[in-house]
Amino acid sequence: MKLAIFGASGRTGRPLVEQALAQGHEVAVLVRDTAKFPIKHERLTVVQGDATDAQKVEQVVAGKDGVISALGHVKGSPPDLLTSAITNILAAMKKNGVRRLVSLTGAGVPDPLDQPKLIDNLIRALFKLPIGGMKQVLQDSVGHVEKIKASRLDWVIVRGPRLTEDPPKGQYRVGYVGKDSGIQVARADLADFMLKQLTDNQYLHKLPVVSY
Repeated sequence: MKLAIFGASGRTGRPLVEQALAQGHEVAVLVRDTAKFPIKHERLTVVQGDATDAQKVEQVVAGKDGVISALGHVKGSPPDLLTSAITNILAAMKKNGVRRLVSLTGAGVPDPLDQPKLIDNLIRALFKLPIGGMKQVLQDSVGHVEKIKASRLDWVIVRGPRLTEDPPKGQYRVGYVGKDSGIQVARADLADFMLKQLTDNQYLHKLPVVSY
């Protein structure tokens, strides 16, 4: 497949790119500083720019079979980063006839299929507090999800709990908050699941949680 990956320079984005290339895909990425992006490959196209730039986003999306977003907030990023970026991504996909989208968000974003336990409710309550920017991040994450749900595209929104740098286990659970879900997962295993959603329809139009 020909893939566009956003958030490729992040800690989840890098294993996504590496695994996609290892599987034989052609990959295009949009990164702010190409000099700091370490991955080099003959099937990798690196475009310099920002996901809040609609023209740059369209440049990366055009001609692709699917799009993956692993964008996340970092220090100094705008409070509406995810919502702004996904607005551009969705517009580019519609303009270029690209149907498949797999996007990452946190397990703190609620879904009707969740069955949260006490600890889950406590974590969600913490995210709603106006400290450390967590409330803004949650609001932006929810806004990004709502944009995708309204898009009428073929989407899967993958939710992750605490993400670790541990080596991949090669197996993980897929469920909903409080229902067959744990508190962490390695980024490499999360990336594996996200790539599978490009062709697997089991979780189409759903928000599964990937964890151990």
